[in-house]
Amino acid sequence: MRKVAALYGGNAHQYRSLNEPKYRRYIHEIIYLPEFEQASLDGIDVLLVPSQLHLGLLVKAQKKIWEFAESGGTVIALGQQPKEWIPAQNWEFRPTNFWWWLDKAAKSGLVLAKPEHDLFKYISLGDATWHYHGVFWPPEGSEVLISTEDHGAILYVDKVSTAGTWIVTTLDPEYHYGSYFMPATERFLDGFMPWIAEGTF
Repeated sequence: MRKVAALYGGNAHQYRSLNEPKYRRYIHEIIYLPEFEQASLDGIDVLLVPSQLHLGLLVKAQKKIWEFAESGGTVIALGQQPKEWIPAQNWEFRPTNFWWWLDKAAKSGLVLAKPEHDLFKYISLGDATWHYHGVFWPPEGSEVLISTEDHGAILYVDKVSTAGTWIVTTLDPEYHYGSYFMPATERFLDGFMPWIAEGTF
């Protein structure tokens, strides 16, 4: 099983999600973001970067995160990214429709771009469907796994920008699970956490 370290910004939703026993079993270490510069990543395979971290501290941590990726590590970035810190980050904000599921003939607009990928042995498209805050237009050579109907990336894997792997998604499951709403986010984490620890990227 890969050794996963997760950044923690001090928010209640992050605390709940990262310390929930069924997810904590996949996390080797939780690193408080203000102490990240002094923390050792020796032996860590995956760095999980939750949504809604302090943006100033996250940008300050960019150099160390990139160095980790360049050493062959895997970085997982969750949620919308209004500040640029991800390689070739091409983020497009889109207004969030929180109530799309109330519409007649409700349709999320999300599609599986690569249904044969190993991730989908762990989760379904329904598990990744609640709402989204924007899309990425990832670098050429990346694998887009979940997209919008107009091909904006909701979740992609980038193995071209650094020597390591970047798994980037606009989805924010740990926020909603930790905030006690959006049942799909629990199903997402139930599959996603074992995948990042044991699955094939």
